[in-house]
Amino acid sequence: MAEKKKKSDFISTGVVAQNRRAHFDYLIEEKYIAGLQLSGTEVKSLRLGHANINDAYGVEKNGELYMSNMFIAEYANKGYESHVEKRDRKLLLKKKEIIDIINALARKGATLVAIRLFFNDKGRAKLEIGLGRGKKMYDKREATKERDWNRDKQRILNNANH
Repeated sequence: MAEKKKKSDFISTGVVAQNRRAHFDYLIEEKYIAGLQLSGTEVKSLRLGHANINDAYGVEKNGELYMSNMFIAEYANKGYESHVEKRDRKLLLKKKEIIDIINALARKGATLVAIRLFFNDKGRAKLEIGLGRGKKMYDKREATKERDWNRDKQRILNNANH
């Protein structure tokens, strides 16, 4: 028997999942906020925070955009209705945004990646997606060096002030 969750355990607004490697692996050129076409048990599972978008990427099918490889765990108190955990979920965007993204994806090296999954102020599930291109290894090393230097610089400034 699945354990009962209290009302306070549900996420009504705020971040459900984040892809922290997105900015490290990709140079994000443009960001969009997209709605998601979800079933009832998927929303309930998201409200419990059971999602992973680290491997999610966007694909184009028949002039529409889908988020592929996005994991939403099966809802424990599902009854007879359930959902597939890693299915392609349709992204709900304006027509002009869809056309812009499809044209950008046609370029070599462009990728649509999930950045964060959240519930907005109205309680609707939204996905922040980024259109970017993959970084080369030397770009990643440069970003790591810069991050380390900024951390050291901040530490030196804090010690000088005290």
